Amino acid sequence: MANLYRDTGVVLRVQKLGEADRIITLLTQKHGKVRAAAKGVRRTSSRFGARLEPFGHVDVQFYPGRTLDVITQVETLDAFGVVLVDDYQRYTAACAVLETADRLTSEEGEPVLRLYLLVTGALRALAAKERDASLILDAYLMRAMAFAGWAPAVDECARCADPGPHRAFNVHAGGMVCARCRPPGSATPSADTLRLLAALLHGRWDEVDGIPTGARRDASGLVAAHLQWHLERQLRSLPLVERKAQPADG
Repeated sequence: MANLYRDTGVVLRVQKLGEADRIITLLTQKHGKVRAAAKGVRRTSSRFGARLEPFGHVDVQFYPGRTLDVITQVETLDAFGVVLVDDYQRYTAACAVLETADRLTSEEGEPVLRLYLLVTGALRALAAKERDASLILDAYLMRAMAFAGWAPAVDECARCADPGPHRAFNVHAGGMVCARCRPPGSATPSADTLRLLAALLHGRWDEVDGIPTGARRDASGLVAAHLQWHLERQLRSLPLVERKAQPADG
């Protein structure tokens, strides 16, 4: 069976196939998005059905098939779902992480290492419960948009590139805009909200921790609006995310 290949990946979603099988969609380290058949995993006697659930970070062996590759072996690397399913805020944030990754990878088999690392990093951070789930999600969404080439301008005007900080934000224009370029109807977020967006995009967590929590809801709204404008459709999971500050465990 020389055609067998292995990869590590995160399970993005599962679909029923026939009476006992499932189609598993994974975001893998080397092969990008992979849709593969998992035979017999809906039977109680399945050897690895429980390992192929959303949020699972797994080592997988595949056998190339005519229409779908077939999963022949699975080993769990990180069972993120075990921690996430009992925490509504973190669970819904993790669902938004997976759905965004699925939407951003329309082409199967195309390597997307940066996005794979973003997804595994976000799930690991959510499962660790050391930071607010909304902040982790918004940082992931900002960086995922940067991966796709859609990052909102946060340090300069989206239209003329005049260095900021600027006070207006316009989704259609591409982010922050200066007074000269500001289109009608632009939002005017607080300075704290704009600082938070920049800190999340660039991973400046020390700065994030020093920004008042009141800025988080406005920042989340701008991030969601910017993402869904570029996706040209709404993410099903985003309206379900609980947007409130949550203290870290411990």
